[in-house]
Amino acid sequence: MTHPSRRFRDRGQVAVEYLGFIPVLLIVGLAGIQLGAVAYAAEQAGTAARAGARAASLQQDFNAACAAAVSGGIDVSCARSGGGDSVTVTATVHIPKIVWELGNATKSATMPVDH
Repeated sequence: MTHPSRRFRDRGQVAVEYLGFIPVLLIVGLAGIQLGAVAYAAEQAGTAARAGARAASLQQDFNAACAAAVSGGIDVSCARSGGGDSVTVTATVHIPKIVWELGNATKSATMPVDH
């Protein structure tokens, strides 16, 4: 049988252990959000590259098409390359910093030129 005063001293132990675990849960949660931001930036870069390549293949303004293809608040830069029968547009989107600075997401798309 445990002594009554010992039971009283152990009473807050579980609460203290939970408090110690909260930072770990926060870091895991923020890392998950950061991973989502990476995936979102990559998806936006792919969408911008496809839209820019489509516009460039039709001899239209590929930069305007790139910028219009991404969600508001996302900065995208596009570059065109290639010649002849196909055109390639590469889009670069900055990955939002949640916990870590991870740089940029870059995607390319190639389309045949419409003559």
